[in-house]
Amino acid sequence: MTTLPIQAGLGLRSPHLAEVLATRPKVAWWEVHSENYFGGGAAPATLEKIRQDYPISLHGVGLGLGNAEPPDERHLQQLAELAERIAPAAISEHLAWNRFGDVWFNDLLPVPRYAGVIDTLCSHIDQVQSRLKRIILLENVSSYIAFSDEMLSEAELLAELVARTGCGLLLDVNNMHVNQLNHGIDARAELARLPLHRVAEIHVAGFEYCDGLVIDTHGAPVCNAVWKLLEDALKLTGPKPVLLERDTNLPSLAGLLDEYGVLQGQIAKQSLEALV
Repeated sequence: MTTLPIQAGLGLRSPHLAEVLATRPKVAWWEVHSENYFGGGAAPATLEKIRQDYPISLHGVGLGLGNAEPPDERHLQQLAELAERIAPAAISEHLAWNRFGDVWFNDLLPVPRYAGVIDTLCSHIDQVQSRLKRIILLENVSSYIAFSDEMLSEAELLAELVARTGCGLLLDVNNMHVNQLNHGIDARAELARLPLHRVAEIHVAGFEYCDGLVIDTHGAPVCNAVWKLLEDALKLTGPKPVLLERDTNLPSLAGLLDEYGVLQGQIAKQSLEALV
C-alpha cells in the first residue's frame, strides 16, 4: 500500500518548493496535492528533483470518487502520468464527491451513505486502481452537515470499501475530531469500527471555528485533543507514517519545520511509552 518510511512527514506547499530544493531540510518524506503538479512546467520538474532525495506521497483532492459519474478521464490520465514521472511512495484520495453533471464544487463533500453508494464507490475505486496499477489509500473526511437515515457510519462504509476493493486507508484523526465536535460522533468508537490493519498513513492538522462550526482549514497548530487521538490511534494500528498538514495561514518553512518537530516529538513519545 505504501513504501513511506514509518516516520513523520510534512505537507509540501508551492511557496516552499524552491527553498526545500535549495536547502534539503531534514524531513523524512513529503506529501503534495497531486493536482498542483499535473501537466508540464516548473512545478512537476521541481518536484521530480526533490523526489531524488525524499519519498513523495501524492494526495489527491479533486478526483471525486463519490461522484455519481465515473472518475473524469482527463483527471485520471494526468494522475497516471504524474505517478509514472514521480514514482510516489503512496497515492491517496478522499472519500468525497465534487461534481454533479457539468457543475464542479471546490470542496470535499461527504458521501451520503444510502443504498447503492457502495457499488458506485467500489466501481470507481476499482477503475482508479486498475488504471494506476496499484492500491490507493482512501481518506475519511470532515463534514459540516449530516444526512438523515443513513445506513452506515463513515467508518463502516470505509470497512466495506476496503473489503471489496482491497484499497488501503489514510486515517485523518483531525477529521474525526472535527466530526466529533460538529456532529457529536464518538471518534474513538469510529476508530474501533475501522479495518485498522489497512491503515497505511495517518494525518494530523489544525482546525478553526467559524459561525458555530469547526472548519477543517489546516490553518492552525494541532490541538491537544487531536494529539491525544493520534496517540490512541497509534496504540491500535502500531507505528505508521504520520503527516502534518498545513494549507492556510502558511508559516515560513522554518516555522513549519518547528511544527514538524512537535510531531516528531509526539511520535518519539509514543514509541518510548510502547517500550515501557
